[in-house]
Amino acid sequence: MAGFVNNLLILVLLFQNICLGFRGPLSVFKRYKYTSRSLSSECLGSDQTVISFGLSDFALDIRMPAVTPKESDTYFCMSVPLPVDDEAYVVDFKPHASMDTVHHMLLFGCNEPSSTENYWDCDEGTCKDKSNILYAWARNAPPTRLPKGVGFRVGGETGSRYFVLQVHYGDVSAFRDKHKDCSGVTLHLTHQKQPLIAGMYLMMSVNTVIPPGRKVVDADIACHYKRSPMHLFAYRVHTHRLGKVVSGYRVRNGQWTLIGRQSPQLPQAFYPVKYPVDISYDDILAARCVFSGEGRTTETHIGGTANDEMCNFYIMYYMEAKHAVSYMTCTQNANPEMFRNIPQEANIPIPVKSDVLKMMHGHHEETKNSDASSLLQQARKEEEEILDQETKDNDASYLLQQAKKEQAEILDQDFHIEEAMEWPVLDLKLGQVSGLALDPENNLVVFHRGDHVWDENSFDSKFVYQQRGLGPIEQNTILVLNPSNAKLLHSTGKSLFYLPHGLSVDKNGNYWVTDVALHQVFKLGANDKEPLLILGVALQPGSDKNHFCQPTDVAVDPITGSIYVSDGYCNSRIIQFSPKGLYVMQWGEETSLGRSGPGQFCIPHSLALIPDLSQLCVADRENARIQCFRLETGEFIREIKHTAFGRELFAVSYVPGGLLFAVNGMPYPGEAESVQGFVMNFSTGEIIDTFMPLRKSFEMPHDIVASEDRTVFVGDVHAKAVWKFVSAEKMEHRSVKKAGIEVQETKESEAVVEARLKNKPESTDLLRSMDKQHLVQQASSTGVSFVLITTLLIIPVVVLLAILVFIWWRKTAVFGGNSDGEHKLDSSSGRILGRLRGKGGGGINLGNFFASHKGYSRKGFDRLSTEGSDQEKDEDDGTDSEEERSAPPLPPASLSS
Repeated sequence: MAGFVNNLLILVLLFQNICLGFRGPLSVFKRYKYTSRSLSSECLGSDQTVISFGLSDFALDIRMPAVTPKESDTYFCMSVPLPVDDEAYVVDFKPHASMDTVHHMLLFGCNEPSSTENYWDCDEGTCKDKSNILYAWARNAPPTRLPKGVGFRVGGETGSRYFVLQVHYGDVSAFRDKHKDCSGVTLHLTHQKQPLIAGMYLMMSVNTVIPPGRKVVDADIACHYKRSPMHLFAYRVHTHRLGKVVSGYRVRNGQWTLIGRQSPQLPQAFYPVKYPVDISYDDILAARCVFSGEGRTTETHIGGTANDEMCNFYIMYYMEAKHAVSYMTCTQNANPEMFRNIPQEANIPIPVKSDVLKMMHGHHEETKNSDASSLLQQARKEEEEILDQETKDNDASYLLQQAKKEQAEILDQDFHIEEAMEWPVLDLKLGQVSGLALDPENNLVVFHRGDHVWDENSFDSKFVYQQRGLGPIEQNTILVLNPSNAKLLHSTGKSLFYLPHGLSVDKNGNYWVTDVALHQVFKLGANDKEPLLILGVALQPGSDKNHFCQPTDVAVDPITGSIYVSDGYCNSRIIQFSPKGLYVMQWGEETSLGRSGPGQFCIPHSLALIPDLSQLCVADRENARIQCFRLETGEFIREIKHTAFGRELFAVSYVPGGLLFAVNGMPYPGEAESVQGFVMNFSTGEIIDTFMPLRKSFEMPHDIVASEDRTVFVGDVHAKAVWKFVSAEKMEHRSVKKAGIEVQETKESEAVVEARLKNKPESTDLLRSMDKQHLVQQASSTGVSFVLITTLLIIPVVVLLAILVFIWWRKTAVFGGNSDGEHKLDSSSGRILGRLRGKGGGGINLGNFFASHKGYSRKGFDRLSTEGSDQEKDEDDGTDSEEERSAPPLPPASLSS
C-alpha cells in the first residue's frame, strides 16, 4: 500500500510539472521594480502596468508618476522596460493626455534610458544609445495610427528593451491648483507575428549654415533608395525657430510626388500621408527645409541647442516582415542639381498664427497676461457653448417635426442597391469624369475632361493654371445619355473648358458647371454654344466677391433661383448669388488645426440642395463629413459623419422623400474602410445601405446623382467611367421578366426580396460572400485554438489514467507485488520526471531595437530641451552603407508613377 501511495505522489508531481508547461501570457512577464510604482489617487486609470487580454495580446500602461511641473515649457521623461523577453509587436496606441495641460508627448524605443530615476528632466536626454520615435501626440494634431497588420517590432534579439516617454508641459498656469499629472500612453502589444513591420526613415541635414539676416536659406537632402519596397503612411517635420516649411518627396523618373509638407512651427506630431506613396528600388527620397536668418546677428549651424538649428524630415513606413529594416537614415544630398525642379510649393512658407507660435516656443514669455487671457478664453468658450446648445435645441425640434413628416415616406426604404449589370460601364469612351446630373427628363448628364487631365503640373503654387498652351478641350465635354442604355442623346461644351469639375441642371434644363483651371462658373443653355452667364474672372484665382479659386460645384434653388457655389480647393467657403449673378453673401472658413468645427471646410467639394427643407448640404471632403446649412442665412444645422466614410467624402446627392446618397475616397494602406457608396436616412443620418460595383472596383468616385426611383449613377475620375446602380427590387423584377414570365409582384418574389432585405443592408452579394468567408476563417481559427488547448489539457489526464491502469495491472499480475518491481517503477518514473525537468531555457540576450550604424557618434549633439530625439546623427550616412547588414537589394524593376 505504501508503494502505491508513493507512486501516486510521483504521478501527482508529474502531472503538476506537465501542467506548468501551459502558462498564460502573463507568466512570461519579467518581475521588475517598476510594477510597484504607486500613482497618486488623483491619477485616473489602472494600477496595473501590464494587463493581459487573450492568449497573445497584452497592454502596457506608460504614465508619468504623478508629477507637477514648476515652470512653463518643462520636459519630463520616464522609462518603462518591456515586460517580456521574447519578441512582441506594438500595434496600437491609446493616449491619455489633456490638451489643457500637455502640449505634446513623444514615445521612444531604445535599449538604455538616460536615467534610472522614476522620472527626470529631459535636458539630461532620453536614451544613452540610439533611439527612435514610435509615437507622437500633440494638441491640435492628429494621433499616430498604424495601419491594420502593421506593428513595431520590440523585444527578442533585435527589438528595444525600454520605452521612454517624454511629456512637454506648456503652460504651467494649468497647475495652479497643484494637482498631479499622470499623462501617458497605453500600448497594445501582441506576440502574434505581424505581416508588415513599421519603421522610421530619417532625412537630416548635417552641414547647413544660415547666414545672419539672410531672408531665405534652403537645406536640401536627397538619397537613392536601395532596398526592398516600402510604403509610407505618416510623416513628421522638425526644425527650431528659424524653420518656415519642410517638404518631402519621392522622385521617380523625374516626377516629384509629395509625401508631406508642413510648417515646423505647428504641433510636431506625425501627420498622415495624404495619398498612398510607395518607394521602390532606385527611387530618390528628397526633402527641403526653408529657413530665414532674419533677426540673427551671427551664423546659425546645425546643432542640439536652442540657438542652433535642425532640418529633419521623419517618414514612418512599413515593409514586408521578411525584408523589414527598422531604421534608416539619409544625411547627404546625392543630386543637388535635381532641386532646380522641386515643386514651387516647397519654397512657400506656411503661415502660422502668433498664438500657435507662443504655444510652440514658450508660454512663460506671456505670463503677465496669462490669467486674464485664460479667463477671457473661458468666457468665450462658455458663450459659444450656450449659443450652440440653443441652436441644437431649435434644430432638434425642427428636425423632429420634419422626421414625423417624412416617416411615412421612409417606411419603404429597406432596400438594397446593386450594380446594373446591363449598363455598358466599360464601353463608354470618356475622359476624366468630374460631374454628373439629371435633367428635367431624367436623362443622365455627364461632365468630363476629354483629353485633358489634372495632374501635378496643372497649377503653380499660386493656383494659376500652367497648361493654357494646350488650349480648351476640343471634345464635347457635356454629354446627355439615355439612363437605360447609355445611348448618346445630345452633346455640347466643345472648346469652352480647360478642367471641368462640378455640374448641376436647373429646373429649366440649363447646365451649370465649374472649371477649376478658369476659376469660373458658367450657365449654359441646352442648345446654346455660348454661356448665358459667367461668374468669376478667367484664369485669375482670388478670394474676393468677384473671384473664385478652383470652384468645385454649383447648385441652383428651384424655388428662388438663387445660385450657390462651393469655393473650393484653395478657398473654404460657400457663396450665394442672386438669379442674375449678383453677390449676396458667403459663409465658411478654413478648418482649424486638428479640429473641424461647424462651418469650417477642408475642400467643400460637392453640393446637394434640399429645397423642400430649405437646406444646402455640403460634402466637406477632407474632413470626411456632410454639413447642412439653412439656405436663407447660411446657418449651420448639423453634421453627418460616420467611421465608414474613412478619411474623405467626395460627393453627396439628395432624393425627395428623405434619402441622401454619398461616395467616399480611397482608404489609406491597411485601413478597413472601403471605397463605396452610401444610402442614408436624411432625417436621422443613419446609413441604410452601402454599395460598390462588382465587375470592376471603384478607383476614385468623384460625383454621385440619384433619381426618385432610386437609380444611382457614380462618376469615377480615375477609371473614366460612369457606374449605374439600381435597387434590388428592380433587379429581381428584371430577371423575372427576362425569364419570359409575366410578373407584377408575386408573393414568392416578394418573399425573396424580403429575405434579402433582412440581411445586412450595407453589403452587396460579393461583400456578403467575402464576409462569410471571413467568418468561416475566423470560426475555423477559433475552433482550432479551442481544440488545441483542450487536447493539450486532456493529455496529462490520459497519461495519468494510463499509468494508474498499468500500476493496477502490475499489482494484479504479481498478486501482492514485488518490491523489486516497485523500485523499478520508482526509478523509471524518476527517469521520466528527470527528463521532463531537464527541459530548460536559458535567458535570451536582447539586441538593439534599431540597427547600429558604423561610425555613429553623438559628438556635437547634446540633448535639446525642446526635442529629445531630433538631434540623432549618423556621421557616416546610413542610406547606402546599411546594405552590408541586410539582404541583397532587389534587382531594378520597371517603375511607373
